[in-house]
Amino acid sequence: MVKLVKATLSDIPEMQVMVKQEVADGIILERNEDEVATNIRSYVLAKENDVIVGYAALHIHSLRVAEIRSLIVAEGNRGKSIGKQMVLFALEEAKDLNVAEEVLVLTYLPEFFKKMNFVEIAKESIPEHKIWADCIKCIHFPVCNEISLVYKLAS
Repeated sequence: MVKLVKATLSDIPEMQVMVKQEVADGIILERNEDEVATNIRSYVLAKENDVIVGYAALHIHSLRVAEIRSLIVAEGNRGKSIGKQMVLFALEEAKDLNVAEEVLVLTYLPEFFKKMNFVEIAKESIPEHKIWADCIKCIHFPVCNEISLVYKLAS
């Protein structure tokens, strides 16, 4: 049985190993151990028998916008709704934190998010500080083929 728990600093080495191939393939943006540590409160882990089988982060950009990022599920555990559970957890967390308007995601798997009522948006509408803080570090910048979507939070 998979359970969702908040990450701790001692989880970082296992998290880094899990995401290594996706970072090398340019699917997930590299975040070094210090950056993960600084943002550790943002991460939720999916654990099965005390082994991390997935994780995601809810990053707050402003009073208005949050972002789900670094979503990964271990290859042998895909197709079991673990990713969906983590996204729903992040959306609830955004509501609990009173994020005013929307939760953003950049992805190569837009259909996954569309099934959860995310709506595709133009990249030009993404907050500029997101582009300069994260996107500029990507191996695909400035020619990015990720799809941007948002989930509108109920007012």
